[in-house]
Amino acid sequence: MTDRELLAAAQLACDHQVWDRCINTSERARNLVDFDLRFPMPFKDAVIQRARAINLDPAYVYGLIRQESRFVMDAKSNVGASGLMQVMPATARWTARKIGLNGFTQDQIADRDTNIAIGTGYLKLVLDSFEGSMPLAAAAYNAGPSRSRRWRAPNDGTGPILEGAIWAENVPFNETRDYVKKVLSNTTNYAALITGQPQSLKARLGMVGPRDKSAPEENLELP
Repeated sequence: MTDRELLAAAQLACDHQVWDRCINTSERARNLVDFDLRFPMPFKDAVIQRARAINLDPAYVYGLIRQESRFVMDAKSNVGASGLMQVMPATARWTARKIGLNGFTQDQIADRDTNIAIGTGYLKLVLDSFEGSMPLAAAAYNAGPSRSRRWRAPNDGTGPILEGAIWAENVPFNETRDYVKKVLSNTTNYAALITGQPQSLKARLGMVGPRDKSAPEENLELP
């Protein structure tokens, strides 16, 4: 298929809300790029309103969802994660308690708005635990907060301060290394689409170094 045919097929998939096919097909076009097809924003009211309500960058949420599920609402992983934001059952229960989602039952994780509420709530808690570092929080979302803490620097507060891109390249898990880079790249593209302004991937990656020992550690019980 030519690039124009691929983009037409991608548009058809988007029109029918088959978001993963829309993204996958648009990415096959080599010389013609349509960012609206590569980075669709379904469920916009639910995602953006929820993210802004808890002071979370909606572009970061979209960047993560695109990598986790490609907007397939009933997506399930082979380890048991579910929904748009691929939340694990134990994480869903813990987060529901933390954000005051009373009466939560496990079957609700398949509900779009509940999945977004729990996924964004957890992501916000993780991000705050890592002092706003998007690459550290993305690594924690994928591989667990305890691993992200170990990869950050030694527990004694020593260690180098690295550019986020360099730190990401040294993540020892192949899947997580790729995940961090893709989530942050997605985030940068979504931010450009949402704001209409040029964006910096380097700024979002930031610097990664030891935790400030004078700052209190939060949410050490994060699952």
